[in-house]
Amino acid sequence: MEEQEKPIRREELFSRSVRAGKRTYFFDVKSTRHDEQYLTITESKRRFSNEQGKFYYEKHKLFLYKEDFEKFFKGLQESIDFIETGVLPEDYGTEYDVISDKVDVKFEDLDKLDSE
Repeated sequence: MEEQEKPIRREELFSRSVRAGKRTYFFDVKSTRHDEQYLTITESKRRFSNEQGKFYYEKHKLFLYKEDFEKFFKGLQESIDFIETGVLPEDYGTEYDVISDKVDVKFEDLDKLDSE
């Protein structure tokens, strides 16, 4: 009888945590089965459940792949600049800012990517 292969949980190649007020951010570099590196950014917030009468951690993850770094950082920098100055980027409202394709992704599916 053949044994089924268990999915291998990828260990972090690099990890950094940042405490920021009531939140903690985790920046973890991992690699795929094909040795391509990617970044997961996890926001963790401590919450209290009135129903269970105890604390739990609410987590949100973002997966960022190498090919998206430049566009991601540009969008992040422009957003920070707007918050600090109130000035809109020159290309604001153009095709760059419009999401043309809708993707139907369930959040449960993202955890499966993390375990690759």
